[in-house]
Amino acid sequence: MEKNASATYGRALASDRSLMFKGLLINAARRTFALLSAAALLCSVSACAEVVPTDSCSHTPPPMQTDSKQEAALELMAVSEPPPETEPETEPPQTEPAPPPAPVQQEEYENSVTYSEPEPTYINGILIVNKTYALPSSYGGGADPTALAAVNEMIAAAAEEGLNLFIISGYRSYDKQANIYRNYVARDGQAAADRYSARPGHSEHQTGLAFDMNSIEQSFAETPEGIWLAENCSRFGFIIRYTKENEPITGYMYEPWHVRYLGVDIAQQVEASGLCLEAYLGITSQYSE
Repeated sequence: MEKNASATYGRALASDRSLMFKGLLINAARRTFALLSAAALLCSVSACAEVVPTDSCSHTPPPMQTDSKQEAALELMAVSEPPPETEPETEPPQTEPAPPPAPVQQEEYENSVTYSEPEPTYINGILIVNKTYALPSSYGGGADPTALAAVNEMIAAAAEEGLNLFIISGYRSYDKQANIYRNYVARDGQAAADRYSARPGHSEHQTGLAFDMNSIEQSFAETPEGIWLAENCSRFGFIIRYTKENEPITGYMYEPWHVRYLGVDIAQQVEASGLCLEAYLGITSQYSE
């Protein structure tokens, strides 16, 4: 009896253990199935989330519809990693344009420009004015008193011989010479005017030492007054300044009426040399331009 009871108890105990083991297996299978279902649902949710636009510049996407199973799966699984941060686009550096140069005020420009006037030129004590050597515009103020007295003495001496000498042009200011020269250039052109008229600042008349006598026609040289003037002017300190043969040197055509005061001694020396004043002093008479 005891052996039968013991055997019956053993079989009952083995049956209980078998049932307990089966229950554990069933529970483990259920948990595994639940975890797999949750993972599948989460993968589905993630796939749906990838199609939703994430551009920060677009409007906010509509909320994703979820059912109760998805909510349960989200509760079981960890939250997915946030999308990687994107660096904001940087604009290219703006290059500021260089500021324009400051305009030069007219007054400042005028003050920055300087003009230099020529100085009177003396060679061997003689004031020289020709195409090379000029006078400042402010030079002069009338006929030189010594030269004026000498020309009046010469006029009186000619009158004693029955000749009529007189002055038709004496001192000329810079501005007056400029006006005369401008009119000649307008009439005949500069090249022609430069042969018989001085540019302003280059005229001997501005010195107050030069005089035009009687006529500005070359035929004056053949008149009694013209002949007498050429033969006697040096006795009173004058020379015929622009002689016929010396135009290439003086730069001016023959002017038998134009006399220049040098003083008696120098005038007679120049006349005796047979040279014009430029050749006598070894100087030039040419415009720089």
